[in-house]
Amino acid sequence: MQPVPTPGAGDAKQARPPAKRILPPKPLAAGIVALAFTVVLYVIELLDVILPARLDDGGIVARSLGGLDGIAWAPLLHSGWGHLLANTVPVLVFAFLAMAGGIGQWVMVTATIWLVGGVGVWLAGPPEPVVTVGASGLAFGWLAFLLVRGVFNRSVAQLAVAAVLLAIWGGMLWGVLPGQAGVSWQGHLFGALGGVLAAWLAGKADRAASRKTAGGAGPVAG
Repeated sequence: MQPVPTPGAGDAKQARPPAKRILPPKPLAAGIVALAFTVVLYVIELLDVILPARLDDGGIVARSLGGLDGIAWAPLLHSGWGHLLANTVPVLVFAFLAMAGGIGQWVMVTATIWLVGGVGVWLAGPPEPVVTVGASGLAFGWLAFLLVRGVFNRSVAQLAVAAVLLAIWGGMLWGVLPGQAGVSWQGHLFGALGGVLAAWLAGKADRAASRKTAGGAGPVAG
């Protein structure tokens, strides 16, 4: 007897493995998520302008117990429209591309960057009265994730995308070094480290899922 082909088996051979995608599997949904996140940043900045409360005071204050909760809020806050505008394009582009592994993986990646970047700023940032705010740590984390994921996934296509991103936004990476007044190099550095950690975790999870799928495929009975 001849084995019956598994539906879609021919397509699976030609399709790019999920771990090696360079674009989100659902581009429209990914675009909506990236845009919605950016809109939230603009709404929060508008509220900061029109409300009497100083929302920016909710950012990270290094080595202060009172500023520890700023880890949760700092990426959502900005010191002004100029600060937010500078982050807008990187946030939109990097957030969208980082959803190549699906929105679920993107949530994990973003949470890792958010936590590592925030804790890093709290431990190594400038002391009170300095308050650190801004989504640039997330942008650096997503960029680092996109730059190194191809290494962990052994994907030439992802490495090619990384080369393009490096050519366009490579100058951003200097932001992980101290020297520019009013810029949190700690947020950039630890955000980027969070992105590298997230890429390693995502790659490890993808490889485990691939082994589980391969192990679950049994022989075809004749």
